[in-house]
Amino acid sequence: MMLHKRVRRLSMFLAASAVIALSSPVFAQDVSESHLKAARAAVVAIHATDSFDNILPQAAAALESNLIQKNPDMQELINKTVSEKAIAMAARRADLEKEAALAYAKVFSEKELNDIAAFYSSDSGKKLLDSGPTVTRELVKAADIWQNGIARDLAQQVGETLAAAAKAAAPAAPAPDATAPADNTAPADGSAPADNSAN
Repeated sequence: MMLHKRVRRLSMFLAASAVIALSSPVFAQDVSESHLKAARAAVVAIHATDSFDNILPQAAAALESNLIQKNPDMQELINKTVSEKAIAMAARRADLEKEAALAYAKVFSEKELNDIAAFYSSDSGKKLLDSGPTVTRELVKAADIWQNGIARDLAQQVGETLAAAAKAAAPAAPAPDATAPADNTAPADGSAPADNSAN
């Protein structure tokens, strides 16, 4: 855990120091120095690369755990070696900052990048970054409820329409024929019907 914190801290420090490297025109000949500087400011303002801070610490922790499992007798040396090498490699975090700035510079104009940096450096922009995940979670919940309601109501309305159509298409029951001869049923008073046969 200590290794994770130390490497992350060093990575963040080196990311901040990438400002000097990003200012070099040698970095990208097709992007002006001021354009790249604006891109770097936007990247920092929107925390574009923050989600990658844990890559090296996680890789170091996984390697350390794997090596110790295979060589438990070398745990102390493994811990020391992995820690030293990971901290030394943390300097490469600046490369990611350079690539991020260049990627933004290729898509956004210098003015757009300055506008982005200005907004996300403002109180409103910072609040959007901080509260955005919470708002997104609430939106996802609301969307789930809305989706369930829409699916339920759609199914109900389509079912009702189909049922009505099926009922209208069903053949009607035949009406009784008034010209049909009366049947030989017993009278309502219970007496036997008259015998009309020949004597």
